[in-house]
Parts: sequence; structure tokens; C-alpha cells
Amino acid sequence: MLRIGVDTGGTFTDFVVLEDGKISVFKLPSTPKHPEKAVLQGLSQIVKNRGGYLIQHGSTVATNTLIERKGARTLLVANEGFEDILEIGRQNRPGLYKLSSSRPEALVPAKYRLGIKERTVWDGKSLIPLEKKSLDWLQNKVKQLAPEAIAVVLLYSYLNPEVEKRIAEALEFAQLPLSLSHQVLPEFREYERTSATVINAYLTPTMSNYLSALSSDPLAQKGKLTIMQSNGGTIPAEVARSQPLRTLLSGPAGGVVGAFELAQQAGYDRIITFDMGGTSTDVCLCDNQISTTKEATIDHQPIPVQMIAIHTVGSGGGSIARIDPGGLLRVGPQSAGADPGPVCYGKGRDVTVTDANLFLGRMEPDYFLGGELKLYPHRVHPALEELAAKLRQFTRRSWEPAEIAEGIVKIVNTQMEAALQLISLQRGYDTRDFTLVSFGGAGGLHACELARALLIPRILVPANPGMLSAMGILRAKAVKDASLTVMMHSQDRDLSRRLKEAFRPLDMPIRQQLAKEGFSNKDLVLERTLDARYVGQSYELNVAFDDGFLETFHRLHQQFYGYCNPQLPVEIVNIRVRGSAKYPTVPIPKFPLESKKLPTGAMMQEKQVTFNGRLTPTRFYLRENLRPGNRIQGPATILEYSSTTLIPADFKAHIDAWRNIVIEPDSADN
Repeated sequence: MLRIGVDTGGTFTDFVVLEDGKISVFKLPSTPKHPEKAVLQGLSQIVKNRGGYLIQHGSTVATNTLIERKGARTLLVANEGFEDILEIGRQNRPGLYKLSSSRPEALVPAKYRLGIKERTVWDGKSLIPLEKKSLDWLQNKVKQLAPEAIAVVLLYSYLNPEVEKRIAEALEFAQLPLSLSHQVLPEFREYERTSATVINAYLTPTMSNYLSALSSDPLAQKGKLTIMQSNGGTIPAEVARSQPLRTLLSGPAGGVVGAFELAQQAGYDRIITFDMGGTSTDVCLCDNQISTTKEATIDHQPIPVQMIAIHTVGSGGGSIARIDPGGLLRVGPQSAGADPGPVCYGKGRDVTVTDANLFLGRMEPDYFLGGELKLYPHRVHPALEELAAKLRQFTRRSWEPAEIAEGIVKIVNTQMEAALQLISLQRGYDTRDFTLVSFGGAGGLHACELARALLIPRILVPANPGMLSAMGILRAKAVKDASLTVMMHSQDRDLSRRLKEAFRPLDMPIRQQLAKEGFSNKDLVLERTLDARYVGQSYELNVAFDDGFLETFHRLHQQFYGYCNPQLPVEIVNIRVRGSAKYPTVPIPKFPLESKKLPTGAMMQEKQVTFNGRLTPTRFYLRENLRPGNRIQGPATILEYSSTTLIPADFKAHIDAWRNIVIEPDSADN
């Protein structure tokens, strides 16, 4: 079967095509105003008059909609007295010592937050019943306010969802997207559940319109369209239309899945992924497994659903350099995107990281996207001169364009280094024990500098690094997650039996959904886990559910917090089920090692490249002509269709049996 992996980024839309065991790749400029256009343009080049193919798609539509605050006008229905929970939040201050700290505006303005007279208590029983006059009042308010989407969040609805269902029936007349908290996130913690439900409602119209435009096109209708989730698995497009919350880290999740599988195949189980694209950089630490979290935040909004633990910063190849009002050189988070793009693309006016790298000689203008996209290096010099002139006004000294360009690169490296430190050193991991897997269109130009700063001993650059997210999306499984708050106690009678009974209603819908997608029971893998804590604690650890889950909890508590007490009672807060099923395996070919000596035709040219203010003769190689076993001494630049890899003088590289570029400090013993 023909399979197509598609990753829509801020600058490019990537396509990976698998047919008869062979993989081909290409990129197209993204179309940010109508992202489906680039996807359909690429599909038209692939499928022609065929049918019966599988499209696995990762998208940034939901992420960009949330970050840019361009979602739907959303109405929140909550219990009377709890209308403002979305704004009150947890009353924590991210910037503890900021005297001028302020909380970002809530996604739902005050006049769109309605309190309805009803109360269900902790055991799911009704204390104040919902009356018909309250529903009549709510219907009138909806008519007056004319929202575009509605979120309904009532206390303890995960125990008793009947009132939320009644409200949904009463609001059917409005024919608007409805997000009910017992369906979006049937778990305790009302603030996080409210945040999740509101975000889902806020994103639904935009995501639904996008997926409708995409799936209604004949090119998509002739195949099967699935959407990548933040948890590393795919769901059908029709499910993603009503659950956009689960697609917020869609594309970056594909990158982590692809990087981890490739690294494992090459013998590296402890990796840090470094995905630098045109708009942002995504990093993730994987210690023998892909790490996940349910405590992620995006734009200060808590996203309490299971997702890959990815940290994102606004540093990419298209990040714009500027002089701020205080006379400091800044880079990002604003991006030039695909249109107008960097100065060297021919239309942009703002200097970007890509322009800086090109000016320093670290890229080859005639080989960008294999020569398919023309660059205009002559436009970069006057743009850098303009930045230098602005900086001169503050510093009263002259600046050379090369100094500005190197400054831009150093600043963006510092920002990305901080992101890598956050997920590694600041969480107790020693970076000397990990391999940095570098990918994304811009990653290879910065990986060595970051590895040097963080003492990371090895860099792995996979084949087609600028396409790895699309490749990972192609490798993703079909995944369904379900959860429920149960609040059980380790001293409860028949605890194990009660837990098994509680899991059963979560298991069956997952089996049915995957069967509907064409997977048999033998393809299905069910993973049962639970969130546990000592009685009196505020947060939980997730452990696998088996006969020894309590012993596992105590061991993990010792590992994470430095102590445990098996004599203390344990509270089981939430139960979770993940069902997954594999599509046919995407091959990772292995090749025999050849000579260390480079073949004829591997070197394209030698030219001057700026390193630390000095012009240095640097050899440029074509990756397609390199063979497994070949060794390269820096300084060198390796060119390929989707990316450029820079190897400074104090690093060396070799091509391994999977055609990865493995880069190590020159002092390392190969």
C-alpha cells in the first residue's frame, strides 16, 4: 500500500512517500493562510489517478491557532460561583521575583463565562438539581452572545455526567461545536479540566474547517487520512476534528518518534532530540523510552492530556534578528515564516538566522533544497549593514556585518542551549551520557556548537534530517488514550478486583475504535497504568498496573524524590488505558561498511567559512556520495536536499551502517 507522511511546518511542508519498500522525499513551501493548499499540492504530485493509499498527517494548525490567539469565540458554562476558575487558575507565579508580573488573558472573556445553578458533590450525587428555568436562561444567553463554540465544565462530572449531557441537549438548537468535560478529560482537578475543555472548544472550529477542507478534496477522499497526536500516535481525521486538543504537538511528536526509532536501531537508547525548523526548536530527552507528560503548558495554558514531553522555544532558521529599544541584539521569537521568508529568499526584509549562516559561508546558495529553491546571497549584506548601523547608534562603535551574523548565531545557540539544559541538567540528567539526535532543516548547522557547550559526546544526524518529523509520522502507530478518576485506597478491600472492574469500561471503547479502523485484536496492545501518590500528597506518579504496582510506586518514589515509605497508605487517583496497533513496518535499511577513504565525487568544493571571526578553508561534501564507513575531519560542511550539517575544526565524523552521520569531538576515540 502506498503510504504518505506529511508534516506541515511554518516554513515548509514535508512529504515522505513509502511504496514497495522504497522511500522518497520532497518539500514544498507552506501556505500559512490556507495550510491545506500545500498538502493538496504535494498529494497531487504523488497520487495522480490512484486510490487506496494512507495519508498520515502532522499539523501545526492547532498549535498556531492557540499561540496566536486566533481561535473561536468560546462560551464557558460552569457551576454558579465557578465561572472565573479559568482566570483564577492556581494562583501560581511563573516569574516569582518579577515585580511587574501579570497573568495572560483567559481564552474566554468574563462576559462569555456563565454560571448555571446546579451542584453535584464529591460522590457523584446531586445536591442542587438542574432546573428547566436555568436551561431556558442559558438558551437565551447563548442567543444573545452568539458564540462560535461552547465548553461545558461542571464539578464532578467525571463521576456523574448526566447534567452535562442535559445541557448539551438543551444547546443543540445552536448547532455549535460542543466540548463536554466528561468527554474531553474525565479526571479531577477542575482548573486543568476546565483549561483542557476550553482549549478543545476554542480550537474546534479552526481545526474542523481545516480538516474538512482537506478531507473533502478528492485527493484525500481516495485514500485514508489520519492525524498525528501529541502522544506519538495517530487518530482518524474525523476524530481529530472534535478532539483538536490532542493534536497540539502533532508535528514535533513525529520528530521524536522518528528520532528514537532510528537511534535505537543504531544502538543509542539514551538520546536528546534536537529539532530546529524554520520557526521553532523542539527538544525532548528520551532515557531508554519516549518520555511523556500530562503536565505540559503551551502559551501559559495547562494541557493536562498525555503527550510526548517536548519543550519548544521560538528559535528557528527563520527567527528574525532586531535591535531592541535598549540597543541589544535580539533573535526571535518572531519568524519570517514561508512568506516573505528570510532576506535571502528574495522577498523578506528582516535578517534571520538562515541569512546569518548563509553570509558566514556555512551554506551553499546553489544547493538549497538540492538547488530547487533559489537564494539571493547578495541581498543579505546590505540588510546586515542596516542592523549594524542601528547597533552603532547605541554602542558608538562600528560593527562589521560578519560580527552581526556571528552574534545572531551565538544568540540563537544560547537560547537553544537553555532549552536543552532545561530538559536534561535541570532535571538531574548528565548530558555526557546522551547522544544528541539533530534534525530539522536548520539543526545540523548548530548541533556541534550545542554539543560542545553541554559536553554531549556524540551527535547523530540521520539521513534526510529535514524530513524526519514526516518520517516519524509515517512510522507512528494508531493510538487511543482513555482515563478516569477513581480515588481508591491501598487499604481498600478487594483493591485489585475493583481496579480491574474500573479498567474494563475504558478497555472496550478502545478495542471498538481500533476495530473500526481495521485492526484486529491480535494487532492490538493494551497498556494499563495508574496515577498513585501517598495519602496527603498533591501530585502523582504514573506506574504500570500489575500485581506489584504498589512496590513499583515505592521504588519510583525513591528514584524521583529520594525517599519512600512502604508503611504509608497509597491513593490511586486516576486509571489510564492506552491502546495501540501497528501499521506495516517502515524499513530502516542497514548497509555494509566500506572504506574510510572518501569516494571520488564526494567533495563538491572548498571555500572560506567564518568561524570565530576568522575565514577558514572548509571542504563541502555531497551527502548522497558518502558511503558507510567514510570518515571526515572538520572543518567541513555536508550538503543534502533537506538540510546542511556543519562540522567545526575540533570535530570529526563518520558514516555508520545506517548512513547516519555520527559526529564526535576530535579528541574522542573512534
